[in-house]
Amino acid sequence: MTNGETRTLLIVWHSRTGAARQLAQAGLEGARDVARELGACDRLRAVMMPAADAQPADLLSADAYLFCAPENLASLSGAMKEFFDRNYYPVLDQLNGRPYALAISAGSDGSGAVRQAERICTGWRLAQIAPSLIVNTDAQTAERILAPKTLGPKDLEAARTLGGTLAALLL
Repeated sequence: MTNGETRTLLIVWHSRTGAARQLAQAGLEGARDVARELGACDRLRAVMMPAADAQPADLLSADAYLFCAPENLASLSGAMKEFFDRNYYPVLDQLNGRPYALAISAGSDGSGAVRQAERICTGWRLAQIAPSLIVNTDAQTAERILAPKTLGPKDLEAARTLGGTLAALLL
């Protein structure tokens, strides 16, 4: 996909308990690992950015995206939804065909957040490169839902694979 120029992978995340941030960090590490393996570290700019900070210019300057968020009450977390709301129209019809992946942390399901994010990405005409990753933390009580999360190696490896796949497509 590249002719030697630097490509940018933008990882936009929101997390309250740490799970989605761990997914974003794993995606970043996976992207950097692939760039190293390909001898292309100088051609990949991988940026991890909180959803609250991401602006239209950040989206427009990126070549691919990894979105990482928690599901709250069967939909995207408010901060991640606000990111999409704030940026949707300013970049509409300007991101067409760019690759993306999605990672959702959920207490039990995750499908509502996936549907919501995938519909937004479809509206932006992004190209999904893999099935959306849902990491189920099995948090079913108020205490467990609000508690800081530590994801296991299998879940983190799945997120690393998403980041690595996006990097490989760019390089």
